[in-house]
Amino acid sequence: METLENQVAQLVEERGFSGAVRVDHDGQVAVERAFGLAERGLGVANTVGTQFALASATKGLAALTLASLVREGVLGLDTTARSVLGKDLPEIDDRVTLEQLLAHRSGIGDYVDEDAGFDVADYLMPVPVHELASTEGYLRVLEGHPAKFAPGERFAYCNSGYVVLALVAERVTGVAFHDLVHARVCEPAGMTDTAFLRSDELPGSAARGYLGPGGLRTNVLHLPVRGSGDGGVYSTVADVHRFWSALFEGRIVPDEWVQQVLRPRSEVPAESRRYGLGFWLHGSGESVILEGYDAGVSFRTVHDPPARVTFTVVSNTSGGAWPLAGYLGDRLLG
Repeated sequence: METLENQVAQLVEERGFSGAVRVDHDGQVAVERAFGLAERGLGVANTVGTQFALASATKGLAALTLASLVREGVLGLDTTARSVLGKDLPEIDDRVTLEQLLAHRSGIGDYVDEDAGFDVADYLMPVPVHELASTEGYLRVLEGHPAKFAPGERFAYCNSGYVVLALVAERVTGVAFHDLVHARVCEPAGMTDTAFLRSDELPGSAARGYLGPGGLRTNVLHLPVRGSGDGGVYSTVADVHRFWSALFEGRIVPDEWVQQVLRPRSEVPAESRRYGLGFWLHGSGESVILEGYDAGVSFRTVHDPPARVTFTVVSNTSGGAWPLAGYLGDRLLG
C-alpha cells in the first residue's frame, strides 16, 4: 500500500486538497494522512485527529438513533409524524410515516431543496443562522413548504425530513437530539471525538470550513450554528472508522436492525446508487456510503464488507474531497 500512499500524496499536491484521508484494508491502516490548514488565518495545520464537519453524513447517525428507538418500542417505522407533531407543521401530510421520512419518500417540502438547484456558497438560511441552535428552533424554517408528492410515491432527497425525525425523537423521549445521538450511536461505537459542535465556538481541535481553495472566508454565516438531524456532526477519520466497525459488529443496533437500515428502499439512477434508511448503497454491489456536501464541507466514506476495505475522505472546503474520494473508489473497489 506504499504505492497507494504515494499516489494519494501526488493527487493531494495536484489538487491542493485540504483535509484528511484514511484507508483501511483487511484490518490494517493503509493510509492515514492530513493535509492543508484547519485555520488559515493562523496557519494551523490539519492533523489526522482534527474534527471535521460531515454535513449530511449525519443522516446515517440520525437513522440509527431512530432505529434504536423503534427497536425499543418507543416508536414504530409506521408511526406517523402527525401523531407526534400535533398541530405543528400542518403542511406535512397526516399519512407520512417515520420510515418514509428516513427513506426520503415522504414527499414533504424541503427547507433546503436540493432538487431546485443552487450554489453551495449561496446564503440559503431563511432566518439568522444563530437562531438554529436547537431542533425546536428549526420549526420556523420547516413550516410553510407545501408537499411535493403523495407519501411513498417516489424518492426525493429531503433535508427537512431528517429534522422532523430529530424533532419526533426529542418529543417522545424528552431528550435533546444531540444527546440522543451521543448516547445511542457515539458512546457504543467509541466515537469520543464526534459531536454536534457550534460553528461560532469551535474548539482548537476542529477545522473551520472554507468556501474556496484559497482565501479566509468561512462558512459560519452559511449554515445553522448547530446542526440537527440533517447535518452538523463533526468527527475524525479514526472515529468514522470506529463507526463502521461498531455498526457491522452490532454494537450500535443488533444485526437484524443493521440489515433493516441497509435494505434498499429506492433506486436512484441519477446517483447510480440505491438508498436505504439514512445510508446510500452501491447501485449493484455491497458498498455502503455516507456522504456530505455543504458550504465549506465535503465528505465521503465507503465501507465494502466483501472487499474488507473502508476509506474516508473529508475536506474543510466545498467540494475538495471529490477528486480524492473518486480516485480511491476506482482504485480500491473498481
